Amino acid sequence: MSMVEIRPISINDTSNIISWRNNPRVLRNFINQSLLDEETHLNWLEKHVATGKTAQFIVNVDGVDVGSVFLRDIDYMHKKAEFGIFVGNDAYIGMGVGTQATRLIIEYGFMKLGMNKIFLRVLADNTSAIKSYEKSGFIQEGRFIEDVYLNGCFFDVIYMAVFKEKWRKT
Repeated sequence: MSMVEIRPISINDTSNIISWRNNPRVLRNFINQSLLDEETHLNWLEKHVATGKTAQFIVNVDGVDVGSVFLRDIDYMHKKAEFGIFVGNDAYIGMGVGTQATRLIIEYGFMKLGMNKIFLRVLADNTSAIKSYEKSGFIQEGRFIEDVYLNGCFFDVIYMAVFKEKWRKT
């Protein structure tokens, strides 16, 4: 199996992030499906990553950067954060990279940031992502019916979470 690592994002990753995030395969699985441009990304780095509201990392496989994983809206009072991931390099899909990167960021969130709960939102028809999240310890907490309107259609959104005490036992 390949060696998956995560490293903190930097401004030098901007072109990769824009390319990966705008990949049609990635974009169609995001709740926010607007295209990402350089100005928006640099603003994100300044307002979210640099301030500590988001912990964002680059996913690296055997020396190749392939995507990003992050914890956003970090809430130290309530000890929770929202998880997000995208593998933008198509050559690394279906290899377990996302599952491994997810486990690394969960460990970071629980052990380094002191979170108790890491949650996510996923479009209900994204079954491959849901299976990957379940492999990493996420459980379904709820389903919001017709919660988002994308490309002229309503979609259900599933909320999932992993909890520190239950994660330790997996």
